[in-house]
Amino acid sequence: MTSPAISLLDVSKAFGPVMALHPVRLDIKAGTIHAFVGQNGAGKSTTLGILAGRTAPNSGQVLLFGKPATLGDPRAARAQGISAIYQELTIVPALSAAANVFLGQTVARQGFLQERSMHQRFAALCERLKVSIDPATEARRLSVADQQMLEIMRALQADSNIILFDEPTTALAPPEREALFAVMRELRDQGHTLVYVSHNLDEVLDISQYISVFRNGRLVETRAKSSWTKSTLVASMLGEAIGDIYHRRDRVSTVPDQPVLRVSGLTVPSAVTDLSLSISPGEILGIGGLVGSGRTTFLRAIAGMEPRASGRLEVDGREVAWPTAPRAARDYGIALVPEDRKSQGLVLGMACADNVVMANYGRVGRHGFVDTARLRSLSRKSTDRFGLDPRRLGDPVGNLSGGNQQKVLLSRWDYEQPKVLMVDEPTRGIDVGAKSEILDALRDFAERGIAVIIVSSELEEIVAVADRVIVLSEGRLVGELNHAQKPLSVHAILNCAFGVEGNRHAHQ
Repeated sequence: MTSPAISLLDVSKAFGPVMALHPVRLDIKAGTIHAFVGQNGAGKSTTLGILAGRTAPNSGQVLLFGKPATLGDPRAARAQGISAIYQELTIVPALSAAANVFLGQTVARQGFLQERSMHQRFAALCERLKVSIDPATEARRLSVADQQMLEIMRALQADSNIILFDEPTTALAPPEREALFAVMRELRDQGHTLVYVSHNLDEVLDISQYISVFRNGRLVETRAKSSWTKSTLVASMLGEAIGDIYHRRDRVSTVPDQPVLRVSGLTVPSAVTDLSLSISPGEILGIGGLVGSGRTTFLRAIAGMEPRASGRLEVDGREVAWPTAPRAARDYGIALVPEDRKSQGLVLGMACADNVVMANYGRVGRHGFVDTARLRSLSRKSTDRFGLDPRRLGDPVGNLSGGNQQKVLLSRWDYEQPKVLMVDEPTRGIDVGAKSEILDALRDFAERGIAVIIVSSELEEIVAVADRVIVLSEGRLVGELNHAQKPLSVHAILNCAFGVEGNRHAHQ
C-alpha cells in the first residue's frame, strides 16, 4: 500500500493558554506497530486522543489512507476504522462477555437480537485471537487480560483497521502481557495498523517497528526500532535543557536518624507490591516513577484512602494499626494534599478561611460555637506564610486560581502541623510563578521538622527539593537515589525507572 495508514499534517492542540501539542507532521505506515514514548505531558496521549476522536485539534489535518479524516468525534473515528483501547477499560461489568463485544453494534433482524449469530461470531473472534472466553460470563468476573481481549474483539467486530493502545499492559501480569503482544503481532501480520503508547521502554523495543519520541508537546524524532536503544530513547525524551529549569536550594538542617514514619510490606492488590520505606523529620522524600507506577496509590494507602491496603506501619518508632480511613491517618499525624485538589481536597463553595481550619475546627471553637474572629486570625496566620491575599479569606475557594487553591490546601496543614505531609502533584495546573512558591513552601515545611513526601510527574521538581528519591515501577521499589551521595538528576531517576543497566542505585 503506497499511502501511509495515518498522516498527521501540522496537527496541534492547546488547552486554554497551554500548548499541549505543537504542530506535528508524522506518517504511520500501514501494517506496522508504531510506538509513542515521552515523559508525562510530552504530547503523546494528546496525539492519540486526536486520532481517537476524543480531542479536536486546533489546527492541522489527519489523513487516513490518503483521505481526510473527520476529527473530534469518537463515532466518526470508529466509522473511519479507528478503535482505541485505553488503560481504563470501557467494559460494562454487569453485561456478558458477548454483549460487551457487540456493544453498540448488535446483530439484529426485524428488531430482534440474533443471539445465535452473535455467539457464533464471538467464537470465531476467540479462535482468531487464540483465547477462550465463555460468552455468557459476566464481564466483571473476567480477568483484566480477558476484559482487554473483549475490547480488541469489539474493535475487530467494528472492522477497525487502525487500533490505538494507550498503556495497555499496566494491569497485566507478565504471561498476560506476552499473550497480548502475541495478539498484537498477529493483528499486525493480518494488515492492521497499531499505535502503541507506553512508558515501558523494554516493551516498546520488543513490540514496535517504529518509535516516535515526544518532548514538551513536540514530536522530536521518529526512527525505526532497530536504530534505538533504551539509553538513546531516554536521552531523546530528556533533551539537553531539562534539569536546569528549577534551581536547587540545599538546606542546612540535619535529618535525625530516627524515622518518624516507617512502612513495611505495603501491598495494594493490582497496584503496589511489598513496598517498604522510611522517612525522618525534616526530610523531603521524592517518589519517582511514571504513570501507573503506583505513586498515587502509595500515598492514598498511607492516608487511609485504600481499604484494600495491608502492611506494617510505625509512627515515631511505635507500631500502629494500618489506617483504614483518612481520620485515622490524621490522628497519627499523617496528612495528604491530593492530586485532584478540587474534588478531593477542597470544598469549593466554602470560604478559604473555612477550608484552612476544617481539619480541626476545635481550635477555633468556643462553647460549642465557631469563634469567627479566631477563625480568621488563625487562618490568616497560615495563609500569610504562603502569600495568599488576606482579602480573599472570605471568598469561596472555588473562585481562586489553581495556584491560590493549592496555597489554601498547604495552609490547612500549616495550621494543623502534621508529622508527615504527603503532596501529590503539588504544581499541577499552576502557573510558572506560583510553582516556585509552592516548592519553597515544601522546603519550609521540612525546615520546621515536618517530614515531606512529594510525588510529581515533573521530575525536575523532585530533583529540586528532595533529599532522597525512591523510584517505583509497576508498583514495586526498583531503586533509591540519595542526594548526599550523588547529586540527583532527572536522567538518573528515569534510567532507574526504565531499568537502564549501569544507572540503578542500590537500595538502602
